[in-house]
Amino acid sequence: DTDNNFAMKYEIIERNEKHVNNIVRRLKNADALYLATDPDREGEAISWHLCEILRQKNALKDKKVYRVVFHEITKRAVLDAIAHPRVLSDVLVNAQQARRALDYLVGFNLSPLLWRKIGGSGLSAGRVQSPALRLLVEREEEIEAFEAREYWTIEARLAKDGAAFDARLIEAEGRKLKQFDVADEEHARRLCRQIDENTGATIAVARCEKKQRKRRPPPPFITSTLQQEAARKLRFRSSHTMRVAQQLYEGVDLGSGPVGLITYMRTDSVTLAREALEDLRAYIAARFGAAQLPPGPNVYKTRSKNAQEAHEAIRPTAAARAPRDVRARLSNDQFRLYDLIWKRAVACQMIAATLDTVSADFSCGEGCTFRATGSSVRDPGFMLVYTEGVDDAPKENTGETEDADKKSSLPALAQGDTVDLREVVPEQHFTEPPPRYNEATLIKTLEEYGIGRPSTYASIISTLQSRKYADLDNRRFHPTPTGRLVNRFLTEHFDQYVDYDFTARLEDALDAVSRGEKEWVPLLDDFWRPFKRRVEDKETITKQEASQARALGDDPKTGKPVVVRHGRYGPFVQIGTAEDDEKPRFASLRQGQKPETIALAEALELFRLPRDLGQTPQGEAMLVGIGRYGPYVKYGDRYVSIREDDPYEISAARALELIEEKKLADAKKLIREFPEAGVRVLNGRYGPYVTDGSQNASVPKDKAPSELTLEECKQLIKDAPTRKKTARKARPKKATAKKKSTAKRRAPAKKKARPASTP
Repeated sequence: DTDNNFAMKYEIIERNEKHVNNIVRRLKNADALYLATDPDREGEAISWHLCEILRQKNALKDKKVYRVVFHEITKRAVLDAIAHPRVLSDVLVNAQQARRALDYLVGFNLSPLLWRKIGGSGLSAGRVQSPALRLLVEREEEIEAFEAREYWTIEARLAKDGAAFDARLIEAEGRKLKQFDVADEEHARRLCRQIDENTGATIAVARCEKKQRKRRPPPPFITSTLQQEAARKLRFRSSHTMRVAQQLYEGVDLGSGPVGLITYMRTDSVTLAREALEDLRAYIAARFGAAQLPPGPNVYKTRSKNAQEAHEAIRPTAAARAPRDVRARLSNDQFRLYDLIWKRAVACQMIAATLDTVSADFSCGEGCTFRATGSSVRDPGFMLVYTEGVDDAPKENTGETEDADKKSSLPALAQGDTVDLREVVPEQHFTEPPPRYNEATLIKTLEEYGIGRPSTYASIISTLQSRKYADLDNRRFHPTPTGRLVNRFLTEHFDQYVDYDFTARLEDALDAVSRGEKEWVPLLDDFWRPFKRRVEDKETITKQEASQARALGDDPKTGKPVVVRHGRYGPFVQIGTAEDDEKPRFASLRQGQKPETIALAEALELFRLPRDLGQTPQGEAMLVGIGRYGPYVKYGDRYVSIREDDPYEISAARALELIEEKKLADAKKLIREFPEAGVRVLNGRYGPYVTDGSQNASVPKDKAPSELTLEECKQLIKDAPTRKKTARKARPKKATAKKKSTAKRRAPAKKKARPASTP
């Protein structure tokens, strides 16, 4: 209720009434109520809602209410939580309700606007979902606008004492080479000739630098990093990762009852409890030796401003419970995820890895220098247990940005040494566009922008796909035409609300509410008033404006206007308007054509289809066109798909070839035909069947398909189950109507009406 301090009316979900009623019954014989919902804002709000419902039912009376919080479902943690209860946190409840209100205010005002201005009730917009969609679309536009640049590198094939290695030319003609300094083959080969002329069979080591570097273990998992690493290493979807993690948290029967194997999996804190640190260090010392332990626990800094230090990172509840020891009790996916979590937690408390790095320069004439780099692991440290995965690496580097521990080893080298020069080779390269987002990189980017919170990443990705805004192809997100159209509308008309900084600032404000630094009602008020005005202003937009229609001129044949616009299935050209006596004509753009640049002549060319190609030798009319499933040739009342030919250019002779190929394929399928009745007996994917064109029926195994009569075929079709969906029977009404409980959340000024829950 935006006119009443954003008060909210709640009703119990029908399927959950039985659980509430069960709690009410149990409470009658209890001395106190312990609330042990999840240790986050949503969990706090659920506990508050339950208290409100119980008060309305007069079930609490003078009973004491305790809020208990634990981050692992183990006997020790639960008993400790019960021994140290607290009161319900108003600020956490307020933060959750403010978040929910914001999501409703955005979604239930923007989504109907999309339906009216773009069309289709399946569209939606959201406070967090829409900036995530913007990321995908902007990356796709970057890829489309990308123009590859050619560059060349010069590689020297070297050897010392039989050990071969490579070096790259970093200096030529007296200057340091940059990426595009050698831009074509002629320049590259000229440099190779100069090097060959100035260099013999050997070259000298002009400089050799050896260093040691430490590589610190990565911190224990938080929600986002667990989702990223599971996507990289296990190929898990983020939603699947959270489902499996939930199972590990809730508990697995290890023989003497269920045991929670990991701590709470929705967290943004890298903190580990003192008991956990002691447990991990004891295990490392026993399993790997005291030399693999740092002098004191490794401490990691939480990046999130609002990470609650009472929360823990995701870790095993017992370090000694190694994955191999419980494998028999876990499903394959449970084992793989537990193995990942366990290894990361153990590794985070081990010593850093020590790497030896070598960089050697080789002089090959005046002003020319090759460089070789390499590394080796001196002491693996934490890498004995775990090595972190990596996201997409830059593909257009010159060798200077590679991670040192991934470079090959070099033979022993010292200044003044000579090495064999076997060959100087020019290599051609082209820059590549930025990669499309996968689940890991999208979550990482959302986290970097401060968009969303640990519990929202999986649902964001799920919504983008369920709304058909993005497809996942080869584990990469491709925005659909619908996604691009929605993003274009939102960035054009609601740019402030899909801005990355705005969304991140709103998250910060919600965090401030959860810390008690801001009031939730003024926060909502500041957002709602200008947002409401913007929505009202945009009601005047026409569908043509919403799709960013671009006028191209008039059709010389009809005099009707020609426009190009974006639609839910991609950009298209339209001749005429909805107000004409005749329906408008539409044609999709061809591959490579863009709405921003297509000209009138190109647009009119799209309406050449369908084209008349004459007749087949049997007298069937031939047409070529583009339909729902792509380009086709129609002959008589049948179709053949065009896969490689251009429908605008295909000849009648080529169309006849495709038709004959189709007829041969159909002949192999055809067992028997009754043309007068339109009935055929065919070989299908799952065996022979009978069809009349609208209904199919399998041929029983005890009948020979080639010997079926027309009457038998008709009977099989008649007896076959209909394809039409039958209406679902209405669920009978219950004898007595259930009374629905409601709880209203009012402004802070009215909080006095709600008694505090105290132990």
